[in-house]
Amino acid sequence: MSDSEILLEVKNLKTQFFTEDGVVKAVDDISFYIRRGEVLGLVGESGCGKTVSSLSLLRLVPDPPGKIVGGQILFQGKDMLEKNDDEMRHIRGNEISMIFQDPMSSLNPVFTVKNQLLENIKLHQDVTAEEALQKGIEMLELVGIPEADRRIHDYPHLFSGGMRQRVMIAMALSCNPSMVIADEPTTALDVTIQAQVLDLMRDLREDLNMAILYITHNLGVIAEMADRIAVMYAGNIVETADAVTIFKNPHHPYTKALLSSIPRMDKKLDRLGVIKGTVPNLITPPTGCRFHPRCPIATEKCSREVPPLVETEPEHFALCHYPG
Repeated sequence: MSDSEILLEVKNLKTQFFTEDGVVKAVDDISFYIRRGEVLGLVGESGCGKTVSSLSLLRLVPDPPGKIVGGQILFQGKDMLEKNDDEMRHIRGNEISMIFQDPMSSLNPVFTVKNQLLENIKLHQDVTAEEALQKGIEMLELVGIPEADRRIHDYPHLFSGGMRQRVMIAMALSCNPSMVIADEPTTALDVTIQAQVLDLMRDLREDLNMAILYITHNLGVIAEMADRIAVMYAGNIVETADAVTIFKNPHHPYTKALLSSIPRMDKKLDRLGVIKGTVPNLITPPTGCRFHPRCPIATEKCSREVPPLVETEPEHFALCHYPG
């Protein structure tokens, strides 16, 4: 793989929250990359650090109490942690956009869709007010909102949940970004609308050749969307591989446990698999492997020593003493 194929590369990223109870190591030494036009799925249980990772990429972690304390975020070869605030404002929404989980809390209820959609276009593109309005209407049409020239003047509460999410996608794509971060964009939607939004994102990805970091706990969605998958647990990325390999031949016990909890049409199971216990407290995480208190194959070594990142086969990595 040549360097020119890599759009975003994260190296040893650490993000912590300094609280009265102690330091929360929410993202602890993670590394991954995304190629141009690729969909990387970031999966794991709630509380494992997925959203903090995505906010860190755009330096949106609230400070205080949060702070990026180490690592590099290389976008097109340049470290975003070294850029000033003005340079980051140019990147956000222009070169890297984000679709948030709940569109109703992300859209301002006292401003029309026109006000909010055109703000991003005017900020990043050299266009007149009339050209910005036309661009906004075209974006709403692109994401499948009917009567876009009329609906652009409506307030967010006049849209259904699925339509509000389409507005958020239109805002994210309005400046033709190279990459979109989608933070559980379909969680608040019913399954029918969820399928429509996923189809839309797949079509837009193919039409615009943009990379997507798709964050979710839903492995069914990831199976449909992702080219590669990174599995996250307790602030660490514990396994990465292409999507087919992860589903057919996972090498980390946590990934296997996640997959065993999914209903299967081709297998008759009396009960679904269960991961005992809960995600650990990241102020005082377990010693050694963070998954060892819940791992069915853990040994004393797992509780003492931090596991190495092992390349079990080409482009397939697992953070485990006993991968396979």
